Amino acid sequence: MKAEAGQAPASSGFRFPQRMPKIKTPSPSSSSLPGPDDITRRALSNGLVVLARENFASQSVVVDADLRVGALWHGREQAGLADFTAAALLRGTERLSFDQIYEQIESVGASLAISGGTHTSSLYGKCLAEDLDRLLGLAADALRRPVFPEDQVERLRGEILTRLNIQANDTRSRASEAFYELAYPGHPYSIEEDGYPDTIRALTRDDLVRFHRAHYGPRGMLLTIVGAVEAEAAVALAEKHFGDWRNPAQVEPPALPPVTRPAAVVRRHVVMPGKAQSDVILGGPGPERRHPRFLAARLANNLLGVFGMGGRIGHTVREKNGLAYYAGSTLNGGLGPGAWYAYAGVNPDNVERTVDLIRREIARFLARKVTPAELEDNQAQFIGRMPLSLETNEGVAGTLSSMELYGLGLDYLQRYPAMVRAVTRDDVLEAAREFLSAEAFALAVAGPE
Repeated sequence: MKAEAGQAPASSGFRFPQRMPKIKTPSPSSSSLPGPDDITRRALSNGLVVLARENFASQSVVVDADLRVGALWHGREQAGLADFTAAALLRGTERLSFDQIYEQIESVGASLAISGGTHTSSLYGKCLAEDLDRLLGLAADALRRPVFPEDQVERLRGEILTRLNIQANDTRSRASEAFYELAYPGHPYSIEEDGYPDTIRALTRDDLVRFHRAHYGPRGMLLTIVGAVEAEAAVALAEKHFGDWRNPAQVEPPALPPVTRPAAVVRRHVVMPGKAQSDVILGGPGPERRHPRFLAARLANNLLGVFGMGGRIGHTVREKNGLAYYAGSTLNGGLGPGAWYAYAGVNPDNVERTVDLIRREIARFLARKVTPAELEDNQAQFIGRMPLSLETNEGVAGTLSSMELYGLGLDYLQRYPAMVRAVTRDDVLEAAREFLSAEAFALAVAGPE
């Protein structure tokens, strides 16, 4: 039986804020969403895939690229190498110095950045349509022909060490680091992408050069172009700047080792004297993006720790008991089984009580199905916010890149509303029970003793 608006499920004590009567809003028309009819997909002979979508309502163009190279390609002893290498690509090329690169970018009001991740390294750029040729030329220079100037490498090393020092004094960062080490013991996901002070100091310019030569190449690369340029012209520019790129030495992506969920509570307290706040993270490995229950898990996470002021967890910990500055939950699904965890920032005196409340809320969530009203409200939010995320070229480019990266299909957005509506209360419960536990999890706390 459907609960009335504002009615709480008896098992959780959670209450939605009182709402105005619902106004039924139509779902986005599938014809207005990006799909096979207006997304051009082209695979180049060297393995690079180009996605292009026209949008002449804006004069700008966004470039979003993913390369299959990241922290998985090295171990703990060289932690931070992938990110260090990516950040150094725009510090000088065979054709242009660091100053010349940024003079060209800034002279036309464009932007260009490259960063490293775990499974992929990413490039992002934005410019006016008339400057797309120039921007792609600079991007190709950086990815294909970097020279890693010694002075720039040392300058960048100093910037990275400064960032790591800031993170070392941040309770949320330290709790996150400890959580991943507990949740993914011996796994690549337990290694910090940014590296550690000892590994960053030990990396040399030659390490960056060797990593680039062995791992950067067009095979598996995805280049997405969205904006005021004809799709075929965008493909032609991609062919011009990247079509002749070859790297026979490019190493295949390493196999991701299996993940084992915690069999009991594993806990670590990172002692940070003098801090006025403690950060708490509680959870474990979740589903990868292509898992058949991922969408149900996303809805479950939204209900548990996102919707409204942080879902059921936020309501119980923050609103009802006043224990946290912030509280909620996060689901990170990608090419591998990303983490699903609850979090809170609290007064150090309230850590144990907060952990107990989060455990109880997860236990309640796993004990019975969510109410029809809860599921309906969250489904409506998922469907309603999707077209909002596509209002900008950046949003469209990022979404198209994800669709290709995870093999979702060019018609994914057009199928999405029906897929969300098809998720049942049983689906939400089963997804939560598969990946969440109130009895066996990783628990990291960072703050004063």
